[in-house]
Amino acid sequence: MNKCLIAGLLGACFAAPAMAESSVQIYGIADAGIMWQKGGPTRIISGGADGSRIGFKGTEDIGNGYKAIFNLEARVELDTGTQQPTLINDNPGLYLTRGMEAIPAPIVARLRTLIQPPGAPAVNQERALFDRTSMVGLVTPVGAILLGRMYTPGYEVFNAADVFESGTAGTWGGITGGTAGFTALGADIRSQKSIQYRIALPSGWGGSLMYGSRGSGYLGRYNKFRAGAVTYKANGFDVGIGYNHGYNQEGRPSLRTITLGGSYAIDDFKFFAGYHAQRNKNSALLRDYIGGWDGAVPAALTGLGVPAGQQAALRTVFVNAITANTQQDARSYQVGLHYKIGSGRIMASYAHQDDRIASSDSDADLFAIGYNYFLSKRTDLYTVAGFIKNQNDGQYAPGTAGSPGGFTRAPGEDGRAFQIGVRHRF
Repeated sequence: MNKCLIAGLLGACFAAPAMAESSVQIYGIADAGIMWQKGGPTRIISGGADGSRIGFKGTEDIGNGYKAIFNLEARVELDTGTQQPTLINDNPGLYLTRGMEAIPAPIVARLRTLIQPPGAPAVNQERALFDRTSMVGLVTPVGAILLGRMYTPGYEVFNAADVFESGTAGTWGGITGGTAGFTALGADIRSQKSIQYRIALPSGWGGSLMYGSRGSGYLGRYNKFRAGAVTYKANGFDVGIGYNHGYNQEGRPSLRTITLGGSYAIDDFKFFAGYHAQRNKNSALLRDYIGGWDGAVPAALTGLGVPAGQQAALRTVFVNAITANTQQDARSYQVGLHYKIGSGRIMASYAHQDDRIASSDSDADLFAIGYNYFLSKRTDLYTVAGFIKNQNDGQYAPGTAGSPGGFTRAPGEDGRAFQIGVRHRF
């Protein structure tokens, strides 16, 4: 019983098969390709199907059913050799500056540059060395206790339900990033400064609980973070329900997500279905946006001859608008399948984002189809085509596993992308 539990926990703690006892392993993924995107450049990409990475993990048997484990995993962008991918295109996202017509046009343009600097990092803004995972833990006969920066329980369920495994132009996350486009996270993927308890039973049932202290969350902006999941992985099923909830710097409820779904494999088919609800009335990024105004805009307004009294009024316009524009309220679902054929598999999915912000109603539909050809157990070729139908203010554009797609050129314009690439696991 205890040996089965420990083996299950090691499999749950690491994103690869459990290692031999008392060992250290170097592992990674090298993934690169070419991507064409409507309204964006045709470019070499890193991490099309899987984010490229290098990692170190280890385990030591310390006796009596206990094991010490660790995992350090660093992002690697094969196209540049850096650790900070940018958006696929530099098209401006317009939603965050909606409702700012009273502010002079040159200032609104400056705000858009401050919010989305051209070529700025879209991921790993902190320049962390091991931003993907940095964790140490203890596996016991009754569960594992882990400390550090880790994937959140809610996101693990989201990933299990994604037909395209959180990668390529078909990933479900391509239409869940905030309201109208990639204006915010649609789910907290990881949380730093966190403690997690995990259990995996021989029956296939498992679960996790996570708590983050001040400075937790994906970007370290939360005052606290709470999450949990219940999963079942047996008899062809990989399903679960997960809950994430962060609290902003003032302790107010911020991004909250509930995710339900997973997959079922039978013969040559693997069927996927998922439901995701996201709500955020107090964005943890709001302090950054207001700080950007206070640090850069007053001097620009003075240069335009705007008097101090009017500057205060314009700041109020900005604060009210950015507060409203950073709110999220959406429901999303995805269905699809894999079908094994020869040495490859066909992947197809449909996903819908139902934006429940009444003044926006920026719904989006994602259609995707792809094919993997496995050259070996470690190396495969992939090709994927993704199409996003945006409504109203929607500017969703297909991205990759390693980088968000950015924005379409105009609100309501369709987003399209085609990718080919090669992925090698080592």
